[in-house]
Amino acid sequence: MRRGLVHVLAWLFATGAAVTLSWWGVHTVLAGTAYDPPRALPLAVGEATTQESRPLPSAPGRPSPTRPPSPSSTPTPSSTAITSATPTPSTAPSSSPSSTASDKVRGYDTDGGRVVFELGRTSASLVSATPGPGWSMQTWKTETWIRVEFTSGADRVSVFCTWHDGPPRVEIGTY
Repeated sequence: MRRGLVHVLAWLFATGAAVTLSWWGVHTVLAGTAYDPPRALPLAVGEATTQESRPLPSAPGRPSPTRPPSPSSTPTPSSTAITSATPTPSTAPSSSPSSTASDKVRGYDTDGGRVVFELGRTSASLVSATPGPGWSMQTWKTETWIRVEFTSGADRVSVFCTWHDGPPRVEIGTY
């Protein structure tokens, strides 16, 4: 009996020492690292993407999103409320290494989510677009405009950034 107890105690001690040493090694390696949040990927010209915000497991299921318009369709705002957007300053870094000092990164908060654009003198680029909980998102990009549309059931919020006839301007439409 005594011999079995000594073996169990030796096994417990060795296992405890191995776990402690492993934890200390992993902790030491990870303590010196910094977490960088993921960056948005640039969209190709004319490319359409769809992204959905996932509700929490405890949230009730949401209805399936309606079929989005085709990427080749030209946006026609039939909105009941189109407003000129007032940007909120954003501290996000420039997504393009060739940006100039005149480029400005601006964020726009809507009911459907948040959109961040990098606005230059004669063009703009989409930095990120994040749908809110329960909203889905689709983006379109051409050489002269970018459209981000958030959808939740029958509710739609579109953020348009155009620069075809002057400097970039952003409009938010709710319909």
